[in-house]
Amino acid sequence: MEESSQNDPNTTTLEEDDPLKSTGPQISVSEFSCHCCYDILVNPTTLNCGHSFCRHCLALWWASSKKTECPECRERWEGFPKVNILLRDAIEKLFPDAIRMRFEDIQQDSDIVQSLAAFQKYGNDQAPSATNTGRVNPQRGGGFFSGVLTALTGVAVVLLVYHWSSRESEHDLLVHKAVARWTAEDVVLWLEQLGPWASLYRDRFLSERVNGRLLLTLTEEEFSRAPYNIENSSHRRAILLELERVKALGVKPPQNLWEYKAVNPGRSLFLLYALKSSPRLGLLYLYLFDYTDTFLPFIHTICPLQEDISSDDIITKLLDLREPTWKQWREFLVKYSFLPYQLIAEFAWDWLEVHYWTSRFLIVNAMLLSVLELFSFWRIWSRSELKTVPQRMWSHFWKVSTQGLFVAMFWPLIPQFVCNCLFYWALYFNPIINIDLVVKEVRRLETQVL
Repeated sequence: MEESSQNDPNTTTLEEDDPLKSTGPQISVSEFSCHCCYDILVNPTTLNCGHSFCRHCLALWWASSKKTECPECRERWEGFPKVNILLRDAIEKLFPDAIRMRFEDIQQDSDIVQSLAAFQKYGNDQAPSATNTGRVNPQRGGGFFSGVLTALTGVAVVLLVYHWSSRESEHDLLVHKAVARWTAEDVVLWLEQLGPWASLYRDRFLSERVNGRLLLTLTEEEFSRAPYNIENSSHRRAILLELERVKALGVKPPQNLWEYKAVNPGRSLFLLYALKSSPRLGLLYLYLFDYTDTFLPFIHTICPLQEDISSDDIITKLLDLREPTWKQWREFLVKYSFLPYQLIAEFAWDWLEVHYWTSRFLIVNAMLLSVLELFSFWRIWSRSELKTVPQRMWSHFWKVSTQGLFVAMFWPLIPQFVCNCLFYWALYFNPIINIDLVVKEVRRLETQVL
């Protein structure tokens, strides 16, 4: 009996130099059998409940039942099951011949190979919900960032309710006040918003008590002599160009984000979400439907001409209505194709002096969105799904178009308070959400590498 057990390939004894050899313990394959196929465990995968199965058996079970639960005790598993490396190495050292035979049988079975591939693809599609230590985080976006978002959401709602209850209205801005009704203080405010250089002439306008009616009558010759004495031709040109726009519109045209939002509440909310989720389509919309007022200042800001590099006056660029040169178009199209979020970051960078914190939020958000887009391209490339790119692009275009049409139809029915909440959420809270998404993508990439 002892001799037959020594010749059995499905049993093994301890090494000769082991101090416990005298007890003569023997380990059998049955002690490492899978409770699905009742054969030796191959790539043993241990679930949360503690039961271990061959990985291909678990894949076959998942493919047939579409259930994420243990085949034996029916307890649901969390996350994506991993191979038990310690148990696998021990079995391969104890029973190398049996494992080799099992591997050969598995590789010859096409059903098993397809099930394993589908199971692994399912795992790659799942966001990593557990860390390497086995701690489970079942809530999406949970942890530190969800707490920050909850706190900021509460603060934002309180501030917006206070702003609404205090009756502070955006209609008090100069963009809604007829220029003929401007006071001398309104004229100075209009002048100072043209740029830091305009502060040189503030006292002169105040001393002359220039109101809106008087401003409309001033000419270039009067600006160049006493009492205004605007000798710098560039400054005179900027003032006159802006004054012509004021005369044409009858009110002050928007010159910053908040004024643009006051004049175009629906379009500002649409552009904010479009540039976040569909920057290429958003810029195409500006080119087709808002070329002169928005697209031209945008392209002159992010792709300036060589002679404009020395000029740091954002209002001068805002008033530049020249057609872009071929060099500007070439630079724009390259960035538009490969780095669309960089265009938004560069535009926000030029507005740092006007919108200190808001520009920084936009720049950080643009960087995070660029990283997420790179992760998306890498996922498509690594899965050899390049053929699906046209279909994905068409689906995305259809989704964005239908959503935009839906919002346009129901826009008059949406309360202004809700629109403000959506606007500030997209502007200030999305960077925090995107940080959480980047962390998840990095963890997913680490999981795939391991």
